[in-house]
Amino acid sequence: MRRPAPATAAAAWLLLDMTLVTGVTVLVKLEGQSRPVAQMVFLRAAIGLVLIAPLVWRHRRDFARMRAPWRNAGRVACNAVALGMNFTALTLLPLAVVTGISFTRPLVAMGLAALLLGETVRRLHWAGAAVALAGVLLMIAPDGSGGALPAAGLAAAALSVLFGAMAAIQTRALRGESLVVMMLFYTLGLAVLSAPLAALDWAPVGRADLWPLIGIGVLAQAGQYCFLRAYALGEASRLAPLGYLSILLATAAGWIVFGDRPGPSLALGGAVVVLGMLLVRRADRPAAAAQAR
Repeated sequence: MRRPAPATAAAAWLLLDMTLVTGVTVLVKLEGQSRPVAQMVFLRAAIGLVLIAPLVWRHRRDFARMRAPWRNAGRVACNAVALGMNFTALTLLPLAVVTGISFTRPLVAMGLAALLLGETVRRLHWAGAAVALAGVLLMIAPDGSGGALPAAGLAAAALSVLFGAMAAIQTRALRGESLVVMMLFYTLGLAVLSAPLAALDWAPVGRADLWPLIGIGVLAQAGQYCFLRAYALGEASRLAPLGYLSILLATAAGWIVFGDRPGPSLALGGAVVVLGMLLVRRADRPAAAAQAR
């Protein structure tokens, strides 16, 4: 049997990642109705630690060559806040809205990179950021289908984007660090930071809750693996547009599982957000072409 081409295999891995992540968001939204967010974050990290333990042992020598432990710690702290806020937003907002707002994370990271790292940002980048922001405003505007969205959920989604972008800046500064080291820092850091909050507000775990909670950890860790495999096989410039399909998956899951029927402003806003991201991708092409010469 002929093996699929690398580009085809990469796209398949990325589609699988998006499907798994959509499953995680559904489970988080279901469990979040009766379970504290800190407990879900802790259990997701604890299950992840069990899953990556063999990989960590296999690559244990990488830890002797660790370059920036404090920067890794800062990245994990930002990721912990981002994940906690993302889980909170998922319990309060429709899945498609949370996914649409999350698309602005690369744009926020772009602004932070210009501010903190001195990176040059082209005018078309800023134009794309403005268009995407307009799309988000359309998505969260009441359109008569369900009233205004809760302010707490919107604030949580915004904080998730901000701290996720800050984590992305830290990750960019950690180029060359071992992937296994970064994975362990992330997973172990989440467990350590969320453990005290989870202990203070621990909810009993019954048989009915056991499998969904395990599913959150397993699907999230498997999704991370699929994401890494996709970008190891394919070019980022070709894979990035596929990421926009995640808003369709989130919309479909929200409609089927929770009855969150998309209204006109949600559909239009999602399309505008994607348009903004496409403008940013177009601005990246000249730089990528110049580097290839």
